[in-house]
Amino acid sequence: MTTTFEETASFLRSKGIDNPEIGVVLGTGLHKIAEAIETIIDIPYASIPNFPLSTVESHSGILTYGTYKEKKVLLMKGRFHFYEGYNYQQIVFPIRVMKLLGIKTLLLSNASGCINLSWKKGELMLLDDHINLHIDNPLVGKNIEEFGTRFPDLSAPYDLLLNQKLIAIAKQQNTALHQGVYASIPGPNLETKAEYRYLKIIGADAVGMSTVPEVIAANHMGLPCAAISVLTDECDPDKLKPVSLAEIIAVAEAADKKLSNLFLELIATL
Repeated sequence: MTTTFEETASFLRSKGIDNPEIGVVLGTGLHKIAEAIETIIDIPYASIPNFPLSTVESHSGILTYGTYKEKKVLLMKGRFHFYEGYNYQQIVFPIRVMKLLGIKTLLLSNASGCINLSWKKGELMLLDDHINLHIDNPLVGKNIEEFGTRFPDLSAPYDLLLNQKLIAIAKQQNTALHQGVYASIPGPNLETKAEYRYLKIIGADAVGMSTVPEVIAANHMGLPCAAISVLTDECDPDKLKPVSLAEIIAVAEAADKKLSNLFLELIATL
């Protein structure tokens, strides 16, 4: 194993991060779950050895370690994307470090465009599968045997038990939680009308620019994961209107409480 992973893990242990159980990655406009965490320490990405820096304005770039219902949680306030100029090994670096630190479950969130026209913006989608449309893969290159096998199986990239629990929790909380396929693209531009038609044809219900590389890395390491998208804009190619980042963030923030409540209740049951 390359020394960079252990170097970063050792640094974080020295700061007091002690065997976290659950890792959480927060996407664009999503932050309320952090308010429920009893924070032990906040560490800016800029001070963590070998960590990339988050350059997206809605990603604060802070690693939070704390507890919720006596569960130790490691929370990434912001992630990394290919369109920021990072390669795929850099994008998934924090996920691998979190696994070394001890997490047993990974929860991810994102903001995505809604391709399934039966659904509306502001609603939530539980990922039950994905389509990887990135131009590279975080597992390309020499395999790190300590993390996993050369050819990991991805027949069920999202943990069935975690998804079943989230579906049950959503019913208890009277929260609509669709289940669907997430297509991940490199970005940063939003899609054309023809591209939305193509994505629908190949089976996507939603589209975004993240999550899948992290999920691939998690599956490589045998780390169970679940992911929820906030559907922030409706991608109807026949009625397509321009959408701004500010609008996307506003919709994500409005739905953030519902998403956070799902994850917090799940964390309490793990």
